[in-house]
Amino acid sequence: EFWFDYTKDFVKNHIVSTKLSEFPEEFQKPESEGRSMLVKKLQMLPIECIVRGYITGSGWKSYKENGTVCGIKLPEGLQESEKLPTPIFTPSTKAAEGHDENISFEQTVQLIGEELATKVRNTAIEIYSKCAEYAATKGIIIADTKFEFGLDEEGNLVLGDEVLTPDSSRFWPADDYEVG
Repeated sequence: EFWFDYTKDFVKNHIVSTKLSEFPEEFQKPESEGRSMLVKKLQMLPIECIVRGYITGSGWKSYKENGTVCGIKLPEGLQESEKLPTPIFTPSTKAAEGHDENISFEQTVQLIGEELATKVRNTAIEIYSKCAEYAATKGIIIADTKFEFGLDEEGNLVLGDEVLTPDSSRFWPADDYEVG
């Protein structure tokens, strides 16, 4: 809820309410208090929007193999967990079964069109950058994260699903961080 609220000034999100009293009656259960949100239904985009500020995980594996992540050529000589010169957008498919597959920006364009792909990429990087700056003031590094977007009934881009949860992001304590 914090991150949706923090980013709402520059990207719409799907939250209608987090107050249980405002939920439909059948969902007003004590076990849902503080753990649920009422959201708008969106037409979700068929990609996961991963932004990496540091080279780690599957991005590190790809970089070691060919010096790229999702088709993006990175500087030579990076070490594992090193901060990237600028955050990069590294989308993946949303697999119904098995693992998601990393794709290039060009493949993203083929899936959702150039205008929307560009808007998604720019918005995802903006969200990551703003939130990473904030987290840094609290002694937390956001190494990478995943966002999901959808379109509302008017065709507007809307941030949905989850934002900066332990399930969608890699957080490191800044005071313990070391390259490599």
